[in-house]
Amino acid sequence: MTSLEVVGLARDTIIITLYLSGPLLLVGMVVGVIISIAMAVTQIQEMTLTFVPKILAVMVTLLFLSSWMISMITDFTRDLMIRLPDLIR
Repeated sequence: MTSLEVVGLARDTIIITLYLSGPLLLVGMVVGVIISIAMAVTQIQEMTLTFVPKILAVMVTLLFLSSWMISMITDFTRDLMIRLPDLIR
């Protein structure tokens, strides 16, 4: 296994991780900003108020994107298993 193969595998792993975590993190960030703006406008100073809406938004996003995420990770794992004999040589 050459250093180029290791770097390529690491790059592919990081890219798949970003694809899978990106939408969830983006939804959490957007909901957090919206809640923070609403709290600033209403002058509510309760910091624990942001957790429940963010958790619910991330769970709903996960519910809608779970089939896409599972197919993506399954394809990545299948490709990795196919490439495995070449990688360990």
